[in-house]
Amino acid sequence: MIIAAIIAIFVVMVLSIVRAIAGPSLYDRILAVNMFGTKTVLMIALLGFAMGRPDFLDIALVYALINFISVIGVLRFSKSYGFQQPDQQPEEHQ
Repeated sequence: MIIAAIIAIFVVMVLSIVRAIAGPSLYDRILAVNMFGTKTVLMIALLGFAMGRPDFLDIALVYALINFISVIGVLRFSKSYGFQQPDQQPEEHQ
């Protein structure tokens, strides 16, 4: 059953990479990369359980924190430098 879960998570990881490459907007791509990071945390935890190494959970938690901080950083970077969709115009303040 664990092997089936590992395979299913791997398939979802591949689909999230496809979404990150072909996403229609920047935010879809960031969301896909965040989903890939979350599935990586699950994969590390499952592999640790399957191999009988509970210390992999510590590695998974550290990876989850790094993933969270990096996604927040990329979102702030994209907001401060004004990355927008090509069809959107900046709003004028009156």
